[in-house]
Amino acid sequence: MPTRLGQTAMAAALASAVLLSNPGGAAATPPSPAKARAKLVKLNEQADDLVERHNQATEAYKSAKKKYDALNTEIGRKDDRVATLRRDLVTAAVGDYQTGPLTWQRFAFQNSPETTLSSMASLDQIAQDRAAKVLAFEATTKDLRDSRAAAKRVLADADAARDKVRGEKEKVEKLVKEQTKLLRRLGAFKTGDPNSTGIPYTGPASGNARLALQFAFAQIGKPYQYGAVGPGSYDCSSLTQAAWRSAGVEIPRTTYTQWSWGANRHVPLDALQPGDLLFSKGLGHMGMYAGDGKMVHAPQTGDVVKVVDLDDYWRNRLLGAVRP
Repeated sequence: MPTRLGQTAMAAALASAVLLSNPGGAAATPPSPAKARAKLVKLNEQADDLVERHNQATEAYKSAKKKYDALNTEIGRKDDRVATLRRDLVTAAVGDYQTGPLTWQRFAFQNSPETTLSSMASLDQIAQDRAAKVLAFEATTKDLRDSRAAAKRVLADADAARDKVRGEKEKVEKLVKEQTKLLRRLGAFKTGDPNSTGIPYTGPASGNARLALQFAFAQIGKPYQYGAVGPGSYDCSSLTQAAWRSAGVEIPRTTYTQWSWGANRHVPLDALQPGDLLFSKGLGHMGMYAGDGKMVHAPQTGDVVKVVDLDDYWRNRLLGAVRP
């Protein structure tokens, strides 16, 4: 058994270790709920901006990659064409080597004048065909070189966009961890249900707008996930895109591009109709007007697709609206 002196020494060592690990001598207290909520609001605003940048970078990469793949397919076809033309020219060259070039002197005075003239006409046609193949080979080869150079440039653009996505993703992931930590501390983190069937839409919308809102309301309860495009989770702009696609209307992927797409479709906030797209100042967030003073949207990390009242808080955040 340890001696009393040994126990005293051990206790002193533990006390010293505690004091060294916490120089203030007291346990650090977590921020108050009010401060945590204020910090969360700031984090959400930062996340809105970063998520939009991440989505823009992702779309830029997808666009560049699609263009590169199309060029690669085109290059494959031109490669085949060049190979065919090359084989034809090689075959002709080998024939000339083995039998000598086909010239009119080879046929002159060997047959009747009529046969000679016919042979010369055939030679002229062969020469024209060969010249055409040479020209086609040169043109296709140049075209192939140009396409490869273009593909190289597009691939560089795609690589740059991919690197930007990676960089933005790292920033977003860091913010998401902070948001999640604060939400759990506040007891406000919602995991959501990827299989949620939502709730029926019973608002005043009609036509395509009603179809879009029926889709959006069927997603209620599913988790927000930045960069997600459904069907188990969404971010703000992917929800509106998917909703309007279900109604037969194609709109762009990101908040910024949806706002730009709707440049000629802007409507005043005091003249909203169900189905209108609502955009926050700074274009970091968006939702869809459901009618009766309500908005359906995918909010932020730790929350779910839901309906909210367009109260003073939300109205003060809005930049404008677009009618698809």
